[in-house]
Amino acid sequence: MVSEAAGDTMSVRLCAVGDIAEGEILRVDLEDGRALAVYHLEGAFYATDDLCTHGDASLAEGEIEGCNILCPFHLGSFDIRTGEPTGAPCSVALRTYAVTVADGEVLLAP
Repeated sequence: MVSEAAGDTMSVRLCAVGDIAEGEILRVDLEDGRALAVYHLEGAFYATDDLCTHGDASLAEGEIEGCNILCPFHLGSFDIRTGEPTGAPCSVALRTYAVTVADGEVLLAP
């Protein structure tokens, strides 16, 4: 879904704030074919690619430990905030996406 943000910039709606409890993850499939993992961590929202860079695993099925997401496949980990790998065997960073919150919606920043 696309919604108009301030001015002429467009933002993509990921979910409602209430769709993700604190400390949880939600997989969001975008219309362009990308799948993102959206995290609610310490009162803030973050988004990364959903697919682990090490193996064919959905990070939305992983577990949050501190500020890290543990991959359910080989238990490697990434910093949710930066995408940087924090535990072997993961060595390639995840792509991260800027998100904003407006009117109770989590939006992918343009």
